[in-house]
Amino acid sequence: MAVSQETARDRVGLGWRAELAAGILSNLARIDVLEVIADDYYGASRAGIAALRSLARQVPVSLHGVGMGLASTIPAEPRRLHAMARLMQAVQAESWSEHLSFVRAGGIEIGHLAAPPRTPHSAAGAIANIALATRIVGSAPLMENIATLVQPPASTMDEAAWLAQIIHGAQVPLLLDLHNLYANAVNAGESPQELLLRLPLDRVGAVHLSGGHWIAAPDGGQRLLDDHLHDVPPEVFALLTVLARHAPQPLTAIVERDGNYPSFEHVLGQLELARAALRAGRAA
Repeated sequence: MAVSQETARDRVGLGWRAELAAGILSNLARIDVLEVIADDYYGASRAGIAALRSLARQVPVSLHGVGMGLASTIPAEPRRLHAMARLMQAVQAESWSEHLSFVRAGGIEIGHLAAPPRTPHSAAGAIANIALATRIVGSAPLMENIATLVQPPASTMDEAAWLAQIIHGAQVPLLLDLHNLYANAVNAGESPQELLLRLPLDRVGAVHLSGGHWIAAPDGGQRLLDDHLHDVPPEVFALLTVLARHAPQPLTAIVERDGNYPSFEHVLGQLELARAALRAGRAA
């Protein structure tokens, strides 16, 4: 379904990182929205919170959590949810988000985002945790699909069905990471576009764009690792165009970069490629 450019109001932004701060602050007119890692500010000083609040007055800011572990049959820790609630109140951010992952088990912090088995049981756990998070924070999160090198063991549902069950059951927007989707599809030998078109695209509230690199797999093949250290590949921009062609609602696309930083003009070039991909989809 084509959507007119006049009604789309798509936005393109960037993940806030200290290494990019000077470039971001010098180019706010070319950045529609910023996404800030919330966990970096839970224990911030008053001055740090004030600086973030000042930034949010200049450009829309979304807070992005990485440590709640909401996609778990274990109830989420209220302490982490209250920290997000306080930060949302202090910064007056426009939205917040988390991952559909677990990050701890048996009291042990895993240290990274892990994909749970895709089952009705884990989907029910995610829905319950999202409801708890919504009550405590005071607004519903956008929930992000994560990357995984292998299909989660013990899964009885495929990724598209599992994501759709949670998004519809929890009644929350999907933060669709297109590089995660692309990596998961190629690692599983599936078509990225077919996976994309099976998702509830009318529930996508925001999009993540990033890059990765190929690594050797134990079976002698290769797997695509989502590392945020490389440019967004053309295949992911192509998926953004497909998404814009089928999603009737406005989209917010965020470019993520977590290291191996190029010049800021190059980063801005990635944002312009995202704008072009969105325009191409809307015009199709």
